[in-house]
Amino acid sequence: MLSQEQVDRFNAEGVLVVEDVLPPDVLAAVKAEYETLLGGMYDRWAAEGIVPPGQGKDFYDKLLTSYAAGCAWFQPMDISLPGSEIQPDTPFHFGPAVFDMLTCDRLLDMVECLIGPEITSNPIQHVRLKPPARTLRDTENVPHIMATDWHQDRAVAHEEGDQTNMVTVWLAISDATLDNGCLQVIPGKPQMYPHCPKRQTSIADGFLDETKARPLPVKAGGAVIFHPLTPHASLDNVSDRFRWSFDIRYNVTGQPTGRAHFPDFVARSRANPASELRDWEAWRDMWLAARARLSGQAHIPIHRWTGDSPACA
Repeated sequence: MLSQEQVDRFNAEGVLVVEDVLPPDVLAAVKAEYETLLGGMYDRWAAEGIVPPGQGKDFYDKLLTSYAAGCAWFQPMDISLPGSEIQPDTPFHFGPAVFDMLTCDRLLDMVECLIGPEITSNPIQHVRLKPPARTLRDTENVPHIMATDWHQDRAVAHEEGDQTNMVTVWLAISDATLDNGCLQVIPGKPQMYPHCPKRQTSIADGFLDETKARPLPVKAGGAVIFHPLTPHASLDNVSDRFRWSFDIRYNVTGQPTGRAHFPDFVARSRANPASELRDWEAWRDMWLAARARLSGQAHIPIHRWTGDSPACA
């Protein structure tokens, strides 16, 4: 639970850092699930001669080796379908440990303090595995693994979600530090700023005073919680190892998620506990069904901003 002082600070500044959100067993299970996932992919790549054998390599060593070899590792490890074209076999990861993380009581207790007891797990969610900046290729343009530009989460959802009561929870799986690219925010809850399609969908130039930016390091298992209008970005990862986090969101049940073509679920309901989803396989199957449906229809863009806006000139 959050204290009243923490709730007041969130309401005033639009951001809150909370340590020790994920219980140790939940954090350990997520790490183990991903180690198994990457281990299987790495063994296949090694059998094909793309990477050297994995004996003696830990999760981060395998990830860095796979990235350097050009392996397609990101989308198979993400907890969402991509915003680009979706194919019948587009990979993703939905497992029991990640589901337990999304539905963790301690996490939902905090969210309930901010948006109330009827909580939907919003489908705008991603794993963040950010390589050391020195390893990035000049042609790299995958926002979830690079330093993110300044943006607001409300702006990277569809307009139908603009009035939705929502929070973003950025969960640290490894320590997030100044060196490895922790988040930075400009505190406060201003109006929606215009955004432009740059390397990513980003706040248009000239609208932010970046001298007010506040970096937010947080230990593994902790969280940064922010309002959907709080401008945020991330620093470059100048360390020698990947930085690992998850970016997840929750909104009041019954309100638009801002990405209606992806599936959501009720994570907590005090009024109707029977409506809560408690089966991770049912969660996975919802996304499998969405992939089958979306791969057979015209692409639905996930961003609403175009470069012909006056703010983008």
